[in-house]
This record gives sequence, structure tokens and C-alpha cells, in this order.
Amino acid sequence: MVTATALEEELRRLAGSVPDPELPVLTLDELGVVRAVHVHGTDSVEVELTPTYTGCPAVEVMSTDIERVLHERGIRDVSVRTVLSPAWSTDDISDEGRRKLREFGIAPPRGGRPAGPVTLSLSATRTVAEAAAGAEAPELELERILCPICGSADTELLSRFSSTACKALRRCLSCREPFDHFKEL
Repeated sequence: MVTATALEEELRRLAGSVPDPELPVLTLDELGVVRAVHVHGTDSVEVELTPTYTGCPAVEVMSTDIERVLHERGIRDVSVRTVLSPAWSTDDISDEGRRKLREFGIAPPRGGRPAGPVTLSLSATRTVAEAAAGAEAPELELERILCPICGSADTELLSRFSSTACKALRRCLSCREPFDHFKEL
């Protein structure tokens, strides 16, 4: 693995400071989509950007915004290259990004990608349904999506998609408020 130069690290921080166009409360660095910056020659830079999912409509805006901030820094030739491997995961969202999502009223993705195969089971959309059915505590903990407004785990899924494909629409059954949940990927 090649170590980044001080200039590459500076330009990566600058590219990462760009707000996400769909979630402007987060920077691209907090979202974890800016993978690397490579300096070629004296005035040419390539930025590696991994979208949250293939076909993400925000990639073009992110690329344009990254090019703008690096041009403002004095870099003449900026190219943003989409890199799909390794794929982006919600594990790439920083702790600060998760905190900001919660404060913005969006339930952050549950953390920690399990090692190995993931068991898929279809069940009721209410997270309390598992508790009522007697689910064991460790399983229930994996399923909980806490309301970012009141903190209750008594929430239900209203729609698997919200304003963007990476979010689901949920409602808290305690405070009755709807909220977005950034889905785990």
C-alpha cells in the first residue's frame, strides 16, 4: 500500500469537506465516499469516489463540487473517478456522521457488519413485534431502530424507500413522528 503524501492528505481533507448533496448535514468524508486523492505531476489530481450505491444520482454533483473546491485551491487539472470496489458500506459512515444524522432527525444505520453470511428473515415491520413474540435480547438488539426524536424503540416501517433510495421511512409509535432511517448496506 502506497502512503499518501502530505499534499494528497490535504487535498483529500479538502475534497472530503464537501457537503453531501442529498444529506447536506454530512460531509463526503463523514459519509465515507472519498477513498483517495492522487497527485500526478505538478498540477493534476485524481480523486477516487465510491458512491453509496451503483447508479447514485448524486455522484455527478459530488464530482462537480469536489472539482470546484480543488480548483479553488489552485489545482488546474482535477478528475474524479468512480471506484466501485471495495463497495461502500454504511460501516464507512464516521461516528461524527452518525451523530449528525441523529441530530438532523435521521436514524443512523445500525453499526457493525457481521462476519460471514447474513441470515435473512421476513417479519412484521414493527420492531416491537419481535419483543411481543418473545425474541431473545441479542436478536432484538440487532433489529432495533431507535426514533431519533424521542429515542423509543417502538417504531414501524412505513415504506422501504424514502426521499432517497438509501433511506427508509419509519414512524415512532411513542411520539407518533415520522422519520427517515439510513438503511444498512
